[in-house]
Amino acid sequence: MRLDDIYRVCVEVGIENDARDRTEVDRVLAEAKRAYEKLDEEERPFFDVEKLTNPYADTRICAGDPDAEIRGLLVGVDMEVGEVLLADRLRERGAPIDLIFAHHPEGPGYANLHEVMYMQADLWAAQGVSVAAGDALIAPRAEEVRRRIMPVNHYRAIQAAELLGLASLSCHTPADNSVNRFVQAFLDEKAPATLDAVVKVLREIPEYADAARKGFGPSIIVGSGSARPGRIVVDMTGGTEGPTDALDRLSSAGVGTLVGMHYSEEHKKRAEELRLNLVIAGHVSSDVLGMNLVLDEIERRLGSLEVHCASGMVRVKRS
Repeated sequence: MRLDDIYRVCVEVGIENDARDRTEVDRVLAEAKRAYEKLDEEERPFFDVEKLTNPYADTRICAGDPDAEIRGLLVGVDMEVGEVLLADRLRERGAPIDLIFAHHPEGPGYANLHEVMYMQADLWAAQGVSVAAGDALIAPRAEEVRRRIMPVNHYRAIQAAELLGLASLSCHTPADNSVNRFVQAFLDEKAPATLDAVVKVLREIPEYADAARKGFGPSIIVGSGSARPGRIVVDMTGGTEGPTDALDRLSSAGVGTLVGMHYSEEHKKRAEELRLNLVIAGHVSSDVLGMNLVLDEIERRLGSLEVHCASGMVRVKRS
């Protein structure tokens, strides 16, 4: 299969599992088109034209010819220089690895991670928070993340892949969208009656069970295990953590429990003040679940390929 075909499936899967409706996604793409058309010719070379068809700035082909044939890949959560060297070493030993398939973004996807954060306003709106308030809340937090990422050496792993003749593709928000929808539907169906039951139900998912056996499974960080969870909302997409003020809005809208990948100490303290329950499903394990869901769709739509796992990845097939 072609590298570009894999990339396009990632984008399609992201859109299909997006918590926003298709109308909103199309609006985002249309805004990008209008912005591009307004540019002077001398400015257009600096515009990322992938924004015209891909609403996820953190998901990009980072290295390699889009028409290149991909026989196999090395997939993982954080695919940095060490993992690129590992891929080359495995290739020397006969593994047909042509692609570094990363969850956490590298290169252009990392540099523009903050852009996907604006979708959080729509996620909160679905829970009863006004979209105007959501937009106002997320903008300063996204700018904070942009400033924090600016000095990072974004292309270290990408240049290593290029030097070794490996393609590189980051798939961030499409995987996060997939795990967000999957876990929300799973918890809605199971309807756990207590926070302890939320943790037990999450451990029925193989990726979380594997993490629990390894010592980093789902855990309650705010709330009593015997407490009723109320309305459970899964909070696993939108780039990275939003502002703590969003917890106030969600609590006021009637959310009783947030199930996320990770929460800062500031989020934990604010949730305690609000009596808002927080359950950490797991960061790496949630990323693994999301990437497994994307890989399932790649193989279902394009055919089988050889998958090698590294950097926390454990392959679990569902189709």
